[in-house]
Amino acid sequence: MTLLTKITDNNKNLIRIRHILSERWIGYPKAMKVLNNMEYLMLHPKTYRMPSMLLVAPTNNGKTILLHRFFDSYKPSITPDVSSAKIPIVYIQAPPTPNEKAFFINILTALNAPFQKQSTSAQLQYQVMRILTNVETKILIIDEIHHILAGSYLSQRAFLNLIKYISNELQIVIIGAGIADAYNAINTDKQLANRFEPSVLPLWKLDADYFRLLKSYETMFDLHEQSRLTDEETAIKILSMSGGTIGEISSILRKAAVLAIQTGHEKIDLSVIGEIDYVSPANRQKQYERMLL
Repeated sequence: MTLLTKITDNNKNLIRIRHILSERWIGYPKAMKVLNNMEYLMLHPKTYRMPSMLLVAPTNNGKTILLHRFFDSYKPSITPDVSSAKIPIVYIQAPPTPNEKAFFINILTALNAPFQKQSTSAQLQYQVMRILTNVETKILIIDEIHHILAGSYLSQRAFLNLIKYISNELQIVIIGAGIADAYNAINTDKQLANRFEPSVLPLWKLDADYFRLLKSYETMFDLHEQSRLTDEETAIKILSMSGGTIGEISSILRKAAVLAIQTGHEKIDLSVIGEIDYVSPANRQKQYERMLL
């Protein structure tokens, strides 16, 4: 093999590895069901009591990617002149604590709207309500909504009342999203909890949906040899290592695919999976503790 051939092959492998590591969407059934529910909410006409959704998922189980998938499908080009824009969906993260001023600043930042840091919460609220009305926002997505629990009981109540006020006053849908604690955060207000229909992305298990997911990854990676990820022993091994979240499953398979290319093995099997640099979520704390000794 000539030096030029080696360089060309290396460049081709780098392109393949970048393709493997790039973020891509896999529309598995549970995710598609959630997306369909959000589309239903987008079409909902204004009423005095707007419906809302609470999307709950374990950490690293596809919640944020799913929200961005929905948000990006309606994402406009936002300029400083937001008064002339139409912004059907606004996506923010809840502030680390239930702080009203930080909440309004997050919304204004998402809208690319100028604001004065020294403004009071009331002034920022007026600005937010006016802009959301002008740009005809239909849905406000609040990710990491479980952060509400980081505040005192009174601050939690005030923050939930604020969410309820925005939904009532603007007649818009609120989509809250977070880990299991999000249930507890919303349920501190029974009236608000009744509006939030729960949607759950549960941990993966050894079923038909999981095998279809593995097949999708196998097709997506396009290795030179057939990996047979759906062989029972391989599938069980991946699920056991991952703890059942799609983020960890993806991490394992991407690392294995990259190693398969680098070694020339060109397929993912138990031998390659056993060689990747990966520590399961259940063992990470133990590894940190050993490193500190």
